[in-house]
Amino acid sequence: MQTVSVSLCRLPGSDDLPLPAYETLQAAGMDLRAAVTEPVVLVPGARHAVPTGIAIALPDGYEAQVRPRSGLARKAGISMVNSPGTIDADYRGEIMVLLINLGQEAFTVNRGDRIAQLVVAPVVQAQWQVVESLDETERGAGGFGHTGVK
Repeated sequence: MQTVSVSLCRLPGSDDLPLPAYETLQAAGMDLRAAVTEPVVLVPGARHAVPTGIAIALPDGYEAQVRPRSGLARKAGISMVNSPGTIDADYRGEIMVLLINLGQEAFTVNRGDRIAQLVVAPVVQAQWQVVESLDETERGAGGFGHTGVK
């Protein structure tokens, strides 16, 4: 398992919240917690940018992905509008989680709730090579379920 050093700043008013942490030794994602000052109620279909109370400085060549928590999705239909959310190495603002309630009942986000996962990953940037045509493959241009249709 590789590690990378990431600078983290607690924002004012978030000293009482645990830092993002891996829940198991082989976990890929760290849990992010809600830094709301009062409970936020998400009615079905509603979305809200939930603060986490932290900002980070990733090293060059890395990104952080904010992903939904599978337990919240399964139990309550809570997901993220932009999943995964990408945090670039040059972003220094507060990490926000864009939650959406896809469930059937209202869901309350309380201070300190684990609301998302943060995965730090290396970045590869593409360099375009403009060509006249692409090589042929068995699949070709078939998409959107093409391989599952007989």
